Amino acid sequence: MSKREQQQKIKEQKQLAAKQRDRTKRLALKVIVFAVAPLFLAFVLYTLFNQGPTYSPIEIAESDHIRGTTSNPVSIVVYADFQCPACATEHQTMMQAWPRISDRAHLIFRHFPVTSTHPHAWTASLYAEAAGNQGLFWEMHDYLFATQNVWFGMSSVESEFDSYAEELNIDVEQLHADMETDEVVAKVRNDLRGGTSAGVRATPTVFINGRQIINPSRARIIARVNEEVRESDGG
Repeated sequence: MSKREQQQKIKEQKQLAAKQRDRTKRLALKVIVFAVAPLFLAFVLYTLFNQGPTYSPIEIAESDHIRGTTSNPVSIVVYADFQCPACATEHQTMMQAWPRISDRAHLIFRHFPVTSTHPHAWTASLYAEAAGNQGLFWEMHDYLFATQNVWFGMSSVESEFDSYAEELNIDVEQLHADMETDEVVAKVRNDLRGGTSAGVRATPTVFINGRQIINPSRARIIARVNEEVRESDGG
């Protein structure tokens, strides 16, 4: 075999090898597409179908946590973050105003964890929401705000929150199980989505009968509730 023939044969072998590599790549791509595409589609469908309903500040959801009675004419909806210092202050303010308005208003809390600045806010919401499955949402809600300065700067909060649950006689094992359920996670997520749709951009945000109240001081909350009652009475 001449040198030229040898070179030609080597060239043909290289071309054949290149074609085989190309066929292998195309086959691998097809396998990936056919294997991954259904998984991706399933993920998209799961995400879409798990986008539960959201509610505006003038609506009451079956899953809402309500302090007071809904037969009272004034609805107060608070979007808050358990790790937000301003929200802890708002909670104290609302509790100071509550004895003056509880006979005319009902209070709804909705989760709005701002995880970009408050890394424990999501976990706190899950704890409170799961405590609600044992009928103790408001107790955990109040406890988390009351102790915020204790756990705010902790690197990990689970053990601390567990101790709060124990003090409230919450079944901690059941609490942890409930925190992982789609129902609890979706409630927090959908509150957040609903708040965003309602124009919530920061926490706390307070709506009274659907109208946002700026700088919700004790006096301003009481005055707005009185105003709403007068309007509902036609005064």
